[in-house]
Amino acid sequence: MRIVFAGTPEFAVPCLRAAANVGEVVGVYTQPDRPAGRGRGLTPSPVKKEALLRGFPVLQPENFRSRESKDALRALRPDVMVVVAYGLILPQSVLDIPVEGCWNVHASLLPRWRGAAPIQRAIEAGDAETGVCLMRMERGLDTGPVLLSQSTPIGADETGGQLHDRLAALGAQVLADGLALLRAGIRPVPQPQPAEGVTYAHKLDKQEARLDWSQPAAVLANKVRAFNPWPMAEAQLAGERVRVHGAVALDEVHDASPGCVLRATREGIDIACGRGVLRVRLLQREGGRAITAADFLNARQDLRVA
Repeated sequence: MRIVFAGTPEFAVPCLRAAANVGEVVGVYTQPDRPAGRGRGLTPSPVKKEALLRGFPVLQPENFRSRESKDALRALRPDVMVVVAYGLILPQSVLDIPVEGCWNVHASLLPRWRGAAPIQRAIEAGDAETGVCLMRMERGLDTGPVLLSQSTPIGADETGGQLHDRLAALGAQVLADGLALLRAGIRPVPQPQPAEGVTYAHKLDKQEARLDWSQPAAVLANKVRAFNPWPMAEAQLAGERVRVHGAVALDEVHDASPGCVLRATREGIDIACGRGVLRVRLLQREGGRAITAADFLNARQDLRVA
């Protein structure tokens, strides 16, 4: 079984390994090298690094608009093309090239959270469950029929980074199952997505990571979890801008103004919100590293309020 793989970030690497274990990876597509790091030197994607380690041919077109780019894909004679967080919209002329079409691993239970940031949006919305879908791609954004899926609960304290890693592994497992069926001559039955329950996971923006104390504490606690490790929640706390790495919502009634420090102890810094209280447990001062509330209070003795 000739597999062409297309992916870019770390999330896609376990799926590339899974594809290599089931079939012959004849080509790997990934985004062109981008400037990164302090020196802004061109840096290969995680998928490119993995592909080179395994000796797979790597292709990095800017897009698939040219005839040459499509001819290069045809020359690989793919039975199936696996796409995982590639970062390019594939035109129908590309989707039609592989014999079995293009398969996509998506980190949500479709049709909920179509789009760019399904992992973070699920946590931000307070979802109790998420999962991965193996989908046959079509022209619409994550609208194709689902071939296989697997659900998983979202932990009460789970961050975006932790859920990312779990879903990357789960996605590789579901992909391996689908490819194994195809290799055995069994095509997974496509199940059209229901029309009801469609939501969109819009791309993350650093601006939305700024915590607004007038919002309910439960909403802010979800944002803190969802935006860890990126873009990381930011807030004004007692006149100081900090990044909030860990916090929990307290269902507490108060009449204080939003943003007011109600208590500051070793257990956390309790901030009045529009409804309830947010207890900040882990935070980062500008130019520093993440520290506990207790360590923060060692430097801010003025905040110690019992």
